Formats: sequence, structure tokens, C-alpha cells
Amino acid sequence: MRKIFLLLVLAFASFETNAQSIIGAWEMYSTAENGDKLKSVVIIADGYQVVSTYDAKTGKFVQTNGGTWKLEGNTMTEKVEFDTVTPERVGSEVSFEVKITDDRIQVVGADMKLTRIDDGTPGKLQGAWLMSGRFRNGKEQSRDVNRPRKTMKILSGTRFQWIAYNTETKQFMGTGGGTYTTIDGKYTENIEFFSRDDSRVGASLEFDFNFIDGNWHHKGFSSKGDPMHEIWSVRDQ
Repeated sequence: MRKIFLLLVLAFASFETNAQSIIGAWEMYSTAENGDKLKSVVIIADGYQVVSTYDAKTGKFVQTNGGTWKLEGNTMTEKVEFDTVTPERVGSEVSFEVKITDDRIQVVGADMKLTRIDDGTPGKLQGAWLMSGRFRNGKEQSRDVNRPRKTMKILSGTRFQWIAYNTETKQFMGTGGGTYTTIDGKYTENIEFFSRDDSRVGASLEFDFNFIDGNWHHKGFSSKGDPMHEIWSVRDQ
């Protein structure tokens, strides 16, 4: 399983001519050693990507990793920013070659295929974002997005995932993800996995969202029922 997952981590690297063609979300199903069916989802945004695996039936979290990527010919190079299986890889670069069609990614030399979920549409929040602030007691508190401790959210057209981690200590704090919609100023998350608490799987959370000076303001209640008002900034490449 570990070997298969490490290959999957690199599967997002499938390019032939146009990097834009891989933007979006991709999925693959596999079987764990105990017979459980696992689902793996890759979300690729401009310059950033994440791959996660979880139980397809229960949503129990298995593992995740991701970071930045760049394309040179048909070879993708990823710089790892977080990795729950092998955290010692954080900060290192890995390269892999794959082939891509309109709806499939295949790893060269391995029997692995990812199927496209979406192409980055229709969601209005597609891309990679960093939490840059929040309101507490009515006062805005800014957060330095360049510090090692980060909370990043990556969205395709229909999928989302947030990840909290530290690139300096290589520590992973938590993650969650699933599907989302953006309709009439409402951002709704449908949770499919949540590393900190499996009981959150299946929940739907609705938030108000708007854009102020290019930043995404995200307001509502957390999965614990606490009021929240977060500010997210597009992550620079």
C-alpha cells in the first residue's frame, strides 16, 4: 500500500503539452490489505497540489501529502511541503513522468490510472489559498503567510481540502476535505474525510463568502458550532 501511495503522490505529474490541462481534481480507487475499499483524490491548482487517501465507505482518513510543482517537458518536479507517511521528505524534490489524456492520468511504468473529476470548474474559489487572518471579538488579526506554520486550502471546481502543517518542523497538524459548491454567495462544504474526528464525515457546513480586496472572506460556524470569520489570500507561486 505504501509503495502504491508514493506512486500516486506523483501521479498528478501527467503532462503532454499543456500544464493547464491537468488543473482540477482526479480520483482513483484501490483496495487496502484488509480488503477495505480506499479512495484517493488529487487536487491540482496553479503551482500547488495535494493527494489524499481515505476509506471510501467510512471516510476514515489514511494519508496525505503535497506541495508545489513545476513542469519541464513531460517531467513534473514536486517540492514536498507536507507528508503524513514520510515526513522526512518535507523540503525535498521528487520527479516522475506520466502520460495524460483528457480524462485519465497514467503513471509511466505502473498499472495506475486516475480519472478526472473536474477541470477546475464550476467553483468560484478554484486555486490555492493561505489563511491570512481572522476576526476575534470583532477585531481583525492578521497572519504572516510566509511563516513556516501554514493553513492552506486547495480547491478544484468541485473538491476542496484544507491542510495545517509546518514546513520547518515537518509537523502535520490536520486536514479535511470533500466536495463544495458556491451558489448565491453561499459556500457549502460536504465533508468526506477529517483527520481529527471521523464523526464529522457526512456533515455539510454552509458559510457566507465574498471577496474584499482580492481576499476571500469566509464567515459562518465551524464543525464544532463555533462562530468563525476567516480571511484567505491567494497563494503566490
